Amino acid sequence: MNGDHHPPHSTHDHARHGHGAHRHGSHDHGAHGHAGHSHAPVDFGRAFVIGIALNTAFVAVEAGYGFVSNSTALLADAGHNLSDVLGLVVAWIAAVLSKRPPTPRLTYGLRNTSILAALTNAVLLLIAAGAILLEAIQRLIHPEPVASKTIIVVAAIGIVINGATALLFASGRKDDLNIRGAYLHMIADAAISLGVVLAGLVIMFTDWLWVDPLISLGIVGVIVWGTWGLLRESTAMSLAAVPTSIDPAAVRSFLAALPGVASIHDLHIWPMSTTETALTAHLVTPDGHPGDVFLISACGELDRRFGIGHATLQIETSALRRCALEPGHVV
Repeated sequence: MNGDHHPPHSTHDHARHGHGAHRHGSHDHGAHGHAGHSHAPVDFGRAFVIGIALNTAFVAVEAGYGFVSNSTALLADAGHNLSDVLGLVVAWIAAVLSKRPPTPRLTYGLRNTSILAALTNAVLLLIAAGAILLEAIQRLIHPEPVASKTIIVVAAIGIVINGATALLFASGRKDDLNIRGAYLHMIADAAISLGVVLAGLVIMFTDWLWVDPLISLGIVGVIVWGTWGLLRESTAMSLAAVPTSIDPAAVRSFLAALPGVASIHDLHIWPMSTTETALTAHLVTPDGHPGDVFLISACGELDRRFGIGHATLQIETSALRRCALEPGHVV
């Protein structure tokens, strides 16, 4: 959903169609935040600063010791951590940009940058996984000795750093896909570092050099498994799909059951950002316009029940002329 456009089929659009003087649209700003809902993103600025600083320092240390110890697993983990630092930077930039006020051209501001950031994070993770996979296969074919003690110590530090960073984003992971992307990066890294520690222990006691690249392959599996959901959901959001947390059939049923509503059409639900959802719909009320109280109440219930805080409802009172947007296949 591009930020420089009106919502699909807004009341301004219908003025061009000439649908009659009895059509009224209402966008209820006052209904936002009903029943304790808050759609404003939580400020994770400090968490991003701490996470980026800690992980940048650790990447430098881990990569250096990876070369010294000749460990593919450490180098793979360092590469993955580097992608995570880039991911945190992208997520942070998006979190800052999403707070910028709207402009005459960017009528939603830059809220949807958080969706683009989540998608970018998913792509970065998959690119890192591909690089790790290639190196691990080469090491499986040509195993090389590694410094197991160094691997264990460095990876153990990684568990602490990544685990602590993940905790910084834990509170926002359920409500914000952008924050969830940052959280998943850190949780995956903590798990991967644990795997590297185990690889170092095995090599220390058995001299099985193939364990090092094998753990790297495991790292690839963890990354891909953890990233797939993020990639799928962020791609869907970028295509203005209904957020997975909202049942569009339930929303339609709610609107159709409102007093005086004979039918509903041209219903659209889409994400404005990773935390905010918008809706537009046409409600047919043959008995006349139901009034502002009706609209305020309906928008408030959409917010309370479904978390849709930006609703625009267009009322159609005349059945003499059929709305051009009424057929389900018309958008």
